[in-house]
Amino acid sequence: MATQTQNPKPEMIPANLLLAMLALVLASVILTGYSALTGRDQVGVPKPAAIVAERSIILQGGGAQAVTVLAADGTLLMDLPHGGFITVIQNGLERARLTAGVDKLLPVRIVKFANGRLSVVDDHSGWSAELGAFGNDNRAAFERLMSQ
Repeated sequence: MATQTQNPKPEMIPANLLLAMLALVLASVILTGYSALTGRDQVGVPKPAAIVAERSIILQGGGAQAVTVLAADGTLLMDLPHGGFITVIQNGLERARLTAGVDKLLPVRIVKFANGRLSVVDDHSGWSAELGAFGNDNRAAFERLMSQ
């Protein structure tokens, strides 16, 4: 009959690793607190620029992947059973509006700025997305909507 050997010392997280994790948490809290208390300017925030063009659209979800794009007056622009990135933006917008208690079928603006940025801006919930951050192909999907 074989006997099982037991490890006399149970596996534990090394104390040095725990101290390093604690130091990381404390450093994060200190840096964030310092930034907030001193009023340091935010970084990674897009520079303000003049609006060159904009278009109001309605993004209506149709399940996990489908999205219908309507003009602000309700005219059908696109019916996409596999909307790809447009569906991703619609899902994010819908979640922001649910959190803000705003009707999910209100128009949203696609805004092109003088410095080349392209954004989706929801004036009703305060939500926005910088479309250039998601790659050229995804940005192009919304540029096509601007041109329709």
